[in-house]
Amino acid sequence: MRPFATILLFAAALLAPPGHGAEKPNIVFFLTDDMGYADIGCFGAPDAKTPRIDQLAAEGVKFVNAYAMGAECTPSRTSILTGRYPARVKGMECAIGTGNVGRYDDAIELAEAAQLGLPASEAVLAPGLKKAGYRNAVFGKWHLGYEEQFSPLGQGFDEFTGFLGGNVSYFRHIELSDLKVYLEGRRPVEREGYTTHLITADAVGFLDRQKRERPDQPFFLYLPHAAPHFPFQPPGSDTGKAPGADVWTKGTRADYVKMLEDLDREVGKVLDALEKNGQAKNTIVVFASDHGAMKPGLNTPWRDYKGTVFEGGIRVPLIVRWPGVLAPETESKQVVTLMDLTSSFLRAAGAGGAELDGIDALAHVESGAKDFDRTLFWRARRGERTWRAVRDGRWKYVYVKRDADSPEEEWLFDLAGDPREEKSLLGDRKAELAALKGKLARWEAEVRD
Repeated sequence: MRPFATILLFAAALLAPPGHGAEKPNIVFFLTDDMGYADIGCFGAPDAKTPRIDQLAAEGVKFVNAYAMGAECTPSRTSILTGRYPARVKGMECAIGTGNVGRYDDAIELAEAAQLGLPASEAVLAPGLKKAGYRNAVFGKWHLGYEEQFSPLGQGFDEFTGFLGGNVSYFRHIELSDLKVYLEGRRPVEREGYTTHLITADAVGFLDRQKRERPDQPFFLYLPHAAPHFPFQPPGSDTGKAPGADVWTKGTRADYVKMLEDLDREVGKVLDALEKNGQAKNTIVVFASDHGAMKPGLNTPWRDYKGTVFEGGIRVPLIVRWPGVLAPETESKQVVTLMDLTSSFLRAAGAGGAELDGIDALAHVESGAKDFDRTLFWRARRGERTWRAVRDGRWKYVYVKRDADSPEEEWLFDLAGDPREEKSLLGDRKAELAALKGKLARWEAEVRD
């Protein structure tokens, strides 16, 4: 489904050696949760002060046309760890509900059979890096299955401390269902402290152990943060009780900004640890959000919010620093996706061979190649609602059917002239509409289980 030039770029990248010759780079990947495109300074935040993340962008590449491949947490994370569209994995097209709940027909069927999650057989990124000699650790939010068979430890990670679900109290470490989901490996643990700070402590401890115990072994440190996902609890706001309904899904912009600024400071602590340990020069550092924000997050200037496949639901900030390989103060306008990082990481590690849906976005920037058009697809499901979208170059088609009794809604946008998706050209460009709908139908036939 991809242009032939794209396939050639990907193949060439996988055959190329890592950017530092024979020395394989370490990888640190910060993935925030529900953070909007314009929620950090270097991407236009009008209020949040994020100097450490902004400095990271100044020292590397800022991708301004980056997409998540899911409009919610679970599908986006599925695409990253598999390098493929989430629609290829049954049940992964919607965020797994609190307490291990399936939210559409396939996911409900799997949940009832205790099979809802990312199967180990589908995992690509961590197993590929492990095979290449990496030590892999994940600290933070998993959200790819509650059952033990979906543990990160069965999917190529050597260490895991974090939580399984999608909305965990920052102080009590319980879900809305009162389910305790914080684990160390496969074992439930009691922890005291603010979630964002605990993730940082785990990350710094890992970096120190690597320096002390395995100085010659490359590592992949995956840090999927909870912040700034609800409940909207900034540091210092602990009441000593489980959060009330007012902070689970509703919050003020002021509290949200406090969470963002605290996250920035914690990112800085990890970057400082890399410098202290002499690991920074040979470490790829990536910072991104898993999809667009819900209110009070900012997706400016894009349309709408999390859960939709308008630009505001799927456009994300993406920053990559790779010293000595990617030139600092670079802005890339190439259309890229978070699932492209899978290809990039595997190539950098010298671990190729997987058939993926993404391209090597870092190789594209490193080579100075000319930007090119891409064809990308989305499908997002929840209950009876289905969103679909396809972007082909400048053209984007969006479809939604909200439930069995509602009509189909469609839009056609020219993103080159209307990046904010303000005017639908559905009745004006029939040839483009037909071409996009045809490509979407063929893609769905290909990925459907």
